[in-house]
Amino acid sequence: MTGKSLKLCAPDPVAFAPYGAFVIPPDQPGERRFFSDALIERPVASAPVLHVNFVQPLTLPMSVARIERHPHAAQCFFPLDVSRYVVVVMPSDADGRPCRDQALSFLVPGTMGVIYHTGVWHLGATVLDRPGHFTVLMWRGDAPQDDVFLDIEPLTLIDAD
Repeated sequence: MTGKSLKLCAPDPVAFAPYGAFVIPPDQPGERRFFSDALIERPVASAPVLHVNFVQPLTLPMSVARIERHPHAAQCFFPLDVSRYVVVVMPSDADGRPCRDQALSFLVPGTMGVIYHTGVWHLGATVLDRPGHFTVLMWRGDAPQDDVFLDIEPLTLIDAD
């Protein structure tokens, strides 16, 4: 593998906050955690779209050479049947291009979801260990194309161990 190496870290809600939120289940029976604020920003003429995807597993180390973003709406991933998955995010520069050298990467258990803020550059759904299924929620409507894909100089993701 070539390119900059990036260690996968444990989910860190504080470090991830500029990019979105980890959906962490409540600790106590009857307790609720709300994440509705992540869905407020959306195109005026839009509706929620909910789908389930199927993702084949990859192995570490892995090369990341393509990222995506959704400039008009947040995107939420909720694992239905996932062992572990990889989250990679990066900020944008003044021109909206990804700052690859500031990328963060996390190894997330299948018991947590993730919400990407509007416009955040991120890796597409990537699972480890075995095939996985996610429920995906986002807004779609009359806005211009909301799936932007970009090839980048490769990053090599490695386990923290």
